[in-house]
Amino acid sequence: MFDLGVIVPVRRGSSRIAQKCALPFGEETSLIEWKLKQLLAVIDAERIYLSSEDEGFLEIGARLGVSLHQRARHLAVGHTAPFRDVITGITADIAHQHIAWCTVVCPLMPPREYCEAFRDYHEQVIGGAHDSLLGVLPEQEYVWSKQGPLNYEASRNHTISQDLPQWFKVTNSIYMAPRKLVLEREYFLGENPFLKPLSKLSSIDIDYLDDYRFARALYSIYVEDGLGELAEHQRMDWTLDEAA
Repeated sequence: MFDLGVIVPVRRGSSRIAQKCALPFGEETSLIEWKLKQLLAVIDAERIYLSSEDEGFLEIGARLGVSLHQRARHLAVGHTAPFRDVITGITADIAHQHIAWCTVVCPLMPPREYCEAFRDYHEQVIGGAHDSLLGVLPEQEYVWSKQGPLNYEASRNHTISQDLPQWFKVTNSIYMAPRKLVLEREYFLGENPFLKPLSKLSSIDIDYLDDYRFARALYSIYVEDGLGELAEHQRMDWTLDEAA
């Protein structure tokens, strides 16, 4: 396929939920273990990089056989370092041509959708006109700011939801770009990303405690639909493509 390094960033501190990455999920002891096992169903362990300042978190990665990235402490404690420094500080140490950021806080993005995103990246970025990939949730909803409605008229000219413009919510589940571009832009996206549509389950982002409760409640749907399983025809051949 192509030379991909998958970064799974975790840190001990969390401003809204204490030790969020260590919360149990599904049948696993932590969100970290859950996410790593999802990714291990898609790509070989050596290409997965658990990045953390915390030795306990890194031990989880070591137990599962993934690659470990010892993150500089100043890039993990609080929000003292600019986000661009976090991105480049990690990416500079990951020696792959292409980089994917896959967060543990979106636990319901299944292996199948990671495969789809990786294939779309190969087609739309490496072999296409886009410079990066962003996981999104297409939405047609009524949206307001404090100044008023943003995408329709709240009047006799009301628009039915089917005719609203389609907007895209960033899911925070996956970002992909060439390593060179990430280091040049100091960000994990370019100016012309391919907007990869994902499922509503994949868009669940654990930011607050209620989000965690929602994700745990929706886990039964994940299991019922067999989303943790990956059929043989869905698996990817990671033999390197010379053109990549």
